[in-house]
Amino acid sequence: MRKNKADKKSEFLSRFSIRAFVVFFTLIALPAAASEKKTIGEVEDLVLLPWGVTIGARIDTGAATSSLDVCEVNVKGKLVEFTLPDRCGGAKYTLPLRGWKQVKSATGLSRRPVVKIEICIAGQKIPTKVTLTDRSLLEYPFLLGRNTLREGKFIVDVGLEKTIPPAC
Repeated sequence: MRKNKADKKSEFLSRFSIRAFVVFFTLIALPAAASEKKTIGEVEDLVLLPWGVTIGARIDTGAATSSLDVCEVNVKGKLVEFTLPDRCGGAKYTLPLRGWKQVKSATGLSRRPVVKIEICIAGQKIPTKVTLTDRSLLEYPFLLGRNTLREGKFIVDVGLEKTIPPAC
């Protein structure tokens, strides 16, 4: 059976309408997906959970692993005891040892204990592994690396600082 011109036109309009509908809603959905990501700056405040300790963090997409400033570290079997410096409250904590990490930094190679903590940054709770090290000579007690950034939905704008309070 041959289709007449009216049938062909109707079929064309139907296919065109469906394609236009798909393209239209795809374009509307893309900005929504991008807007789910929060923009954070090069420096942000975060909260160490569940302790409620608010500290400053340097966001470093070049560093793989996050690190926390501690002034004393004692590894006893499968547990790590550490003390936060006075600028972070000076409290002592004990967490399970999650392993060891060989870290290359500006001061050379070092072997650091790894613990898992939960942080709150820009309204998001993120469980993350951190190395424990002396960051007393550095301005910020926490370095937030890209492995932690992957867990959240962030865009880093190095021209900004303290964009969103760490309320969780």
